[in-house]
Amino acid sequence: MTDPIQPSIEDAIEKAVEDPTDIETEKTHDTRRRTVRSLWTAWVAGALVLFVVALGMVAGYLAHQATPLLRQRIVATLEGRFHSHVTLDTLEVSLLRGIEVRGSGLKIQYLAGPAEPDKRQMEGRGDASPMLSVDQFTFRTTLRDLLHMRAHIDRVYVHGLELRLPPHSIHATPARPSSRRPPFALMADTIECADVHLVTETSTPGKPPLTIEIQSLTLHDVGAGAPMVYVADLTNPKPTGHIHATGHFGPWVGADPRSTAVDGDYRFEHADLGTIKGIAGTLDSTGHFAGQLGRIVVDGTTETPNFALDVSARPEPLATTFHAIVDGTSGDTTLAPVVATLGRSQFTAQGNIMKVHLNNANNGPDGAHSTGHDIALDVTMQRGRIEDLLQLGMRTWPPVMRGEVTMHTRLHILPGPQRVAARMQLAGGLAITGVEFSNAALQDKVDGLSMRAQGKPQDVHAAGSDRRAEVASQMAVQFSLDQELLTVPSLQYEVPGAQVRMDGVYSLDGNLFEFKGHVRTEATASQMVTGWKSLLLKPLDPLLRRDGAGVELPISISGTGGDVHVGLATSTNESPQAMAADLKAKRQAKKTGQ
Repeated sequence: MTDPIQPSIEDAIEKAVEDPTDIETEKTHDTRRRTVRSLWTAWVAGALVLFVVALGMVAGYLAHQATPLLRQRIVATLEGRFHSHVTLDTLEVSLLRGIEVRGSGLKIQYLAGPAEPDKRQMEGRGDASPMLSVDQFTFRTTLRDLLHMRAHIDRVYVHGLELRLPPHSIHATPARPSSRRPPFALMADTIECADVHLVTETSTPGKPPLTIEIQSLTLHDVGAGAPMVYVADLTNPKPTGHIHATGHFGPWVGADPRSTAVDGDYRFEHADLGTIKGIAGTLDSTGHFAGQLGRIVVDGTTETPNFALDVSARPEPLATTFHAIVDGTSGDTTLAPVVATLGRSQFTAQGNIMKVHLNNANNGPDGAHSTGHDIALDVTMQRGRIEDLLQLGMRTWPPVMRGEVTMHTRLHILPGPQRVAARMQLAGGLAITGVEFSNAALQDKVDGLSMRAQGKPQDVHAAGSDRRAEVASQMAVQFSLDQELLTVPSLQYEVPGAQVRMDGVYSLDGNLFEFKGHVRTEATASQMVTGWKSLLLKPLDPLLRRDGAGVELPISISGTGGDVHVGLATSTNESPQAMAADLKAKRQAKKTGQ
């Protein structure tokens, strides 16, 4: 079979031999065609480049022309919304990274009154602190949206935002509803803010403004007449810890910002109570809040597994459930109530926490402290353990006594940089049942006293030397605490067969204490001893009887730390105030080594 390709090759060779110039002509035609194609491509590319440059020039021109219009409409919109004078230092539209709008120096003054304010009135407050100021803001848009001034923006970035809420008295007159619609209603899906300061001014003399610093704040669905969704992260200064909150804010009430609605859920994590001088522990708290800026209702819980006062430095678990009303514009808080569990004891507290300005005397030598909190609470314990309270508030270990306690007291913690224990004041009363002393020597003396008071002197030795409790006693105390010194104007102590009424003082560190009073017994003097001593005292029984008691004797209890001295008192006329003064002198002498 003949190859069909072979004749074609032979014909081509013959043709080349016959007319070699034909091949050269074909090559020339191919070169011309390639040149034409190259020129055509270059012309098209050049045209495209010219078109793009022209388009860029047109876009730049349009952006340049749109900038003042955009600026005017933004200012007009904010003035119409906030009824205030608005200034904007700079506004630039950049094409380097798409259509990017960048502004700086935005300031919105606040005016109470009509929704359509007089322009001269607005400009007349130019020297006042702005209600809202923004250092820088940035957002991106499209050329079409820019030219048509569309209201929708996907995301705005803000850095350095400060919102100042003026005193309540400035906004006493409600604003009239506006009859004018803003020319340009700006809407943003998301506004991301960094370095946010919320400052609330007050008209109360001597009371500083409340300042809240927020590291990160994200707002969603930002628009007029609707609440915004927010996500906030901030570091609480005291106690130091991280707060994360989410919720809703708004719509903004221009006539009275304190009426602006707010709600949300918060998480306060790993708060270091050690940043508050005098206490220690790590606190976690969660809760929900809702209301208006001027009155926020908060319900939450706290957990502090290692709460401690430095006076004892002995941690105990503390958990609370609270209902509080917070003035978000001043920081003042009303607790109504707090239900707390300390160790095995439960108590309730209600009262107020007020933010106050510290005078120079309380600021300390460096003047670093300018504000503080004045805490005043009513505390009630229906059923608790006295050892929980003593473990928290006194240095002696183990706690001097055990027993079931009920208590009502007024707690006042003064503002200032000093330790909490040094600023804490108490005034109230408590009752303890089933009292047993942890000091075995003291308990033995109480047991022996009880045996004698019941007329059982033969049991004194056994009860007073076995280092364990034979009798449980009860106690009722009226007390006050100030400057870490507990003053007891009334102490009633009962054991089987005897009643003790005393007053005295006790230092929280447990190093010094002194009590004086009287002991009354059921048994007579002769019934409290055995043998010939009983016969000798028999004639004295009528002389020692007092108001139905077998014997009434002056008694004194004093000591240092665990060294307790119980005996007859030479005098019981010294008042608790005089004993307190004497104890302070002894404590000072001990500090100076005299």
